[in-house]
Amino acid sequence: MDHLAVVPIILPMFCGALLLLAGPRRLRLKRILGLLATLLQLPLAILLMGQATGGLQVYAAGNWAPPFGIVLVVDHLAALMLLVSAVLAAAAMLYAVRGNDALGAHFHALFQFQLMGINGAFLTGDLFNLFVFFEILLIASYALLLHGTGSARVRSGLHYVVLNLFGSALFLIAVGTLYGVLGTLNMADLSQRVAQLAPADIPLVGAAAMLLLVVFGLKAAVFPLYFWLPRAYAAATPPVAALFAIMTKVGIYSILRVYTQIFGESAAGPLAQLADAWLWPAGLLTLVLGSIGALAASTLNGLVAYLLLVSVGTLLAGLAMNSHAALVGSLFYLVHSTWICGALFLLAGVLSRCRGWRFVGRLVPGPALPRPTLFGGLFFLAAISVIGLPPLSGFVGKLLLLRAAGTGIAAAWFYSLLLGSGLLALIAMSRAGTTLFWRIDPAAPPGEPLDRVRLLAAVALLLCSPLLVVFAEPLLGYLDATAAQLLEPSGYTRQVLGGRGR
Repeated sequence: MDHLAVVPIILPMFCGALLLLAGPRRLRLKRILGLLATLLQLPLAILLMGQATGGLQVYAAGNWAPPFGIVLVVDHLAALMLLVSAVLAAAAMLYAVRGNDALGAHFHALFQFQLMGINGAFLTGDLFNLFVFFEILLIASYALLLHGTGSARVRSGLHYVVLNLFGSALFLIAVGTLYGVLGTLNMADLSQRVAQLAPADIPLVGAAAMLLLVVFGLKAAVFPLYFWLPRAYAAATPPVAALFAIMTKVGIYSILRVYTQIFGESAAGPLAQLADAWLWPAGLLTLVLGSIGALAASTLNGLVAYLLLVSVGTLLAGLAMNSHAALVGSLFYLVHSTWICGALFLLAGVLSRCRGWRFVGRLVPGPALPRPTLFGGLFFLAAISVIGLPPLSGFVGKLLLLRAAGTGIAAAWFYSLLLGSGLLALIAMSRAGTTLFWRIDPAAPPGEPLDRVRLLAAVALLLCSPLLVVFAEPLLGYLDATAAQLLEPSGYTRQVLGGRGR
C-alpha cells in the first residue's frame, strides 16, 4: 500500500505533538521544526498531484476495505486543495517566525494542528471523519484567533467559538441522521444508497442534507451566516488571518464534494441537485454584501476580510451554475482568491507595522511609509489582482466565470453583480491606497523599520497571481480534468468501493 496519502495528516500531527513537548524557552527550535514541517507540505502536495493525474488513489487505513474503516481519497480536487493550503501556510509561517509566533507559548503546535485538520478535511472519504477533521481545525483556530492580546480579539473570538460550536452540533445531528437511515457515512457508499432511497426516507435524508448545507455555509461564511467573519479576521494577527483565508474554502470544498458526489445530478435520484436552488441566491447576496462591506471598511484588515467574502459569493454562484465550464472557472478563481487574500493580509500586517501600532491598520492619515515606491507597487499589484483587472489572475478567473454564465436573466444578474462588485472593490482599494500613501500626517510618530522577511512572505504570495497567468494553460488542463472527475461521481464510487486501495 502506498502510504503517501496519509503523510499530509500525520506529519503535522506528530510535529504538533513534538512541539507541545518543547519548553516555552525553546522558541528557536520550535521555529525550525515548524517551518520545516510546513515547507515539507509543498513537495508532498506536488507529489500527490502527480499521483492524482495517474488515477484516483484510495488509502484504506488498517487495510479495511471501503466502506468499512477510515478511507482517504486523493483525487484531482483533493490534491489541488492540498497544494493551495501548502503554499498559503508556507508564506504565513515565514511571516510568523519573525516575531508573531512569540505572542503565545504554543503557536507552532497550534499551526500544525490547524494544517492537520485542513489537510484531513480535503483527503477524507467519509462524512464522520470530515466532522472529526472540522473539529480539529476549529479547536486549533479558536486558540490561534486569540493568539496575542487585545479585547477586540477576545470579543470576536468568543463570537467565532459560539457560532462554530452551534455549527458542530448541527453537523453531528445531520451525520447521525444519515447514518441512522442509510447505515453508512462513506461518501462513495452514500451516493449509491441515496440514489436507491425508499420514498418514506426521502424527507428525512433531505432534511439532513439541508442541515449539512447550513453547516458548510457557516464555515464558508455564506449569507446570512457570514457576519462573524469580518470582525474575527480583522482582529487576528497577520499570519493567522492569512492562514484563515483557506478556512472559508474548506466550507466551499465540502459543499462541492458532498453535493456533487452524494447529491449530484447523476448520483442522488430524487434528491439530485438538492442545494442548487439555495446556492445561487446565497452566493449573489454574499457577493453584494461583501462588496458593500468592503466599501465601508475602516481598517485595511477589515477591507481584505470583506473582499474574502466577495470571493466566497463569487464561488458559490459559480458552483450553482452546475456546468463543466463554470466549475473550471470556479476552481481557478478559488486558487487565485485564496492566495491573493492571504497575500493582502500579510501585506496589511507589514504596512501596519511600518505605520506604527498606534494606527492598528486604520485607514486614517499616518506617517510616511518607508520605500513608498516599493510598497505602492506591491499594493497596486495586489489591488488589480483582487479587483479582477487584466492581466492578472483575478481577471482570468472572472472571465472564465462570465463566459460560463451564458445568456438569460440569471446570466444578466451574474454579469451585473460580478462587474458591479469589481467596481466597488476598485473604489474601496483606491480609497485605501490614497489614505495609506498620499494622506500623510507630519506629526505622526514613525513606525517600525521594514522587516524584509515579512515583506518577502507577502511578495511570495503576491507573485502567485502573475504565475497563475503564466502557467494558465497546464493549470486549466488540470482543472478541466478535475471538473470532469467531479461531474462523474460514479467513477469515484466505483474506484473507492472497488478494492482495498493502493
